[in-house]
Amino acid sequence: MDLPEWNTKELTPGQLSERSGVAVSALHFYEREGLISSRRTSGNQRRYKRDVLRRVAFVRLSQRVGIPLAEIRDALSTLPDGRTPTRSDWARLSSRWHADLDRRIDQLTRLRDDLTNCIGCGCLSLASCTLANPHDALGTEGPGARVIDVEID
Repeated sequence: MDLPEWNTKELTPGQLSERSGVAVSALHFYEREGLISSRRTSGNQRRYKRDVLRRVAFVRLSQRVGIPLAEIRDALSTLPDGRTPTRSDWARLSSRWHADLDRRIDQLTRLRDDLTNCIGCGCLSLASCTLANPHDALGTEGPGARVIDVEID
């Protein structure tokens, strides 16, 4: 497919898909989820404003760092008139996610550091388990790998 001219004001789903690298089915899903919007032509075909490219990029980058779609939608809903995020919008909106990203980074670091010795409940380290988890004391805290797979408050 040929890419549209740089000054094309509206894109077809195929053009938006080609330019953004996101499948047409994903674009339709994003639209159903309220992340992007389109208008319909008289022939009932979708047309996206060109600035939807930036909005799709915002969604994809947010997803890439693990932000759930519901939170992305909430963040985008704070923009006036559903406009596309600017650089300052990105700085403001992404700052909301710093604490959660820090928590997940900490959890992944602990997982990486402890992965070869223990999965968190001691079942792979029976020789040292009595030191880390005597009498299965961690079992009272709940199921699963309690040392590694624990949410940080």
